[in-house]
Amino acid sequence: MSAAFVVGALVAAGVFLLLRPGLLRVVLGFVLLGHAVNVVLLAAGGLGRRTSALEEVGPDTADPLPQAFVLTAIVITFGITVHLLGLLRRDAGGPASGADSAGEADTDGAGTGGGDDIGGAGGHGSAGRPG
Repeated sequence: MSAAFVVGALVAAGVFLLLRPGLLRVVLGFVLLGHAVNVVLLAAGGLGRRTSALEEVGPDTADPLPQAFVLTAIVITFGITVHLLGLLRRDAGGPASGADSAGEADTDGAGTGGGDDIGGAGGHGSAGRPG
């Protein structure tokens, strides 16, 4: 299987997922596009020119610069993926969204008394600390 075919399949799948509704599909589309970029950068270094690292440097050795680019691209893709998954979790209403589940379940408008509010008007703020 050639590198061009792999890149084409990854880009097609990534763009397809980016165009579908749903944030998880968008995250997976970005991951697939990141993998496609990694394959392109590795192919730029010469896929057929791999020799042992301990042999003498000659015209058959692979270029190390695209390999360094791939390592950097992997780190950047991982960082973007973690950031997008954090945004997905926040949008889904997880613990990072800041929504108080007890306050949302309260339908009579009386509230819960604010005992869980850190630093708020619940009585557990900085009133007792010396200034």
